[in-house]
Amino acid sequence: MELIADILMAAGAIGAGFYCFVLGRRLNRFNDLERGVGGAVAVLSAQVDDLSKTLTAAQTTAAKSAETLSALTRRAEETSRQLELQMAALRDLESSEGNQTEVNPMREPRAEPRNGAPSGKPADPTTPPPAPPPSGEPMFVRHRVSGDAA
Repeated sequence: MELIADILMAAGAIGAGFYCFVLGRRLNRFNDLERGVGGAVAVLSAQVDDLSKTLTAAQTTAAKSAETLSALTRRAEETSRQLELQMAALRDLESSEGNQTEVNPMREPRAEPRNGAPSGKPADPTTPPPAPPPSGEPMFVRHRVSGDAA
């Protein structure tokens, strides 16, 4: 009976050793950096690092773009306010034009059409339109009336 127990014990030990050998080989293949899951984990880890760097760069670029956009928005709002003030001043000049003898330099006299022909005569189609102001003169000139608040 002891002999049978010893034989079964030896067979169990040999079976456990073979099982450990097979598991060891599988574990080595599993952790192989080129073909196994270990390789996949290494590749995914490298991709996570690359994505983290890309995300940081994108956040930096987005922050700079937001700052630039904010500055441009502020500038546009300031310009819009200035244009509104200039339009209001122009309306004030136009409304006071009938009360004063000063002529608005931005408008042509109403007696003549745009091509320069007198108002009583038909416009000559061969007459060239008036020349633009010389390049040395500004296109828009602001004239202040005495007592005009800026």
